[in-house]
Amino acid sequence: MFAQSPVRKARLAFLGGISPDAGAMTGQVAPLRLGLRELGYVEGRNLAIEFRWAEGQPQRLPVLAAELIQLAPDVLVTVGPGPALAARDATRSLPVVAVLVDDPVQMGLADSFSHPGRNFTGVSAAFSGILAKRLQLLKDFVPSARQFAVLHNPSTAKGSDIAKDIASYGHTLGVPVALVEARGSDDFDAAFASIARDRVAAIAILADATFWTHHAKLIALCAQHRLPAVWGHKSYVEAGGLMSYQGDFVAMFKRSAALVDKILKGAKPGDIAFEQATQLNLVVNRTTAKDLGIPIPKNVLVGADELIE
Repeated sequence: MFAQSPVRKARLAFLGGISPDAGAMTGQVAPLRLGLRELGYVEGRNLAIEFRWAEGQPQRLPVLAAELIQLAPDVLVTVGPGPALAARDATRSLPVVAVLVDDPVQMGLADSFSHPGRNFTGVSAAFSGILAKRLQLLKDFVPSARQFAVLHNPSTAKGSDIAKDIASYGHTLGVPVALVEARGSDDFDAAFASIARDRVAAIAILADATFWTHHAKLIALCAQHRLPAVWGHKSYVEAGGLMSYQGDFVAMFKRSAALVDKILKGAKPGDIAFEQATQLNLVVNRTTAKDLGIPIPKNVLVGADELIE
């Protein structure tokens, strides 16, 4: 049953870091629209949404955020860390629902998860220890590994924050973990050359708008170096990556509609608790594992939520 339709036309702005490709439309926009529709908001009737996409170019985000803010929407929805940070730097008054951020407190979006206290609320895509779980999955695939790596974009997340975590994770796993940086596709070849020199056995590649824009090159480099990789979303696995372990993006975007609705009905975002992903999915690509010549461990097969052929 649908909720009673609101009378006033709501104005929503949407800032995404990637391109409006099929993955973004089905995994982000469609579930947000569905969630809003179930709450009584229908585009063209009582809802208008203005979209801006950075297309994997983070330097465009401040301008795009400013454009949307000038339109004076009721709520701004941001996707991923980069857009959220651009909105944080651009406004302290416009209500923002930030989706697919990791730690909103660490990012300066909120005072705490339960009481954000600012103009932000949203849904976090991660939980404490998700990277440790990804590295454990790599250890399951390559139990004899002597070196792992984590590839990240320093424009999206501070390397110092990640380094603290991976040092402890490496100690627990008994495998050193190197932190490798890449700001864009021009850095990929050098990053993988350093990975090869260090004899890295497997890699965790953190989800990032720029990485997704150039995911075909990253996946090809993993294949070229015969490097098992765990990714930040199943879209990478559908495109040929080995495996992913991440929250359910569709569920998170549908849930974000409820936060938008609360704000439209008068709630302050600072009074609405940041939520965290409750459903985490392990997706494995059988074909990629076969191409790499690596058997899928029995515990991974049993624990997988989805197997892609």
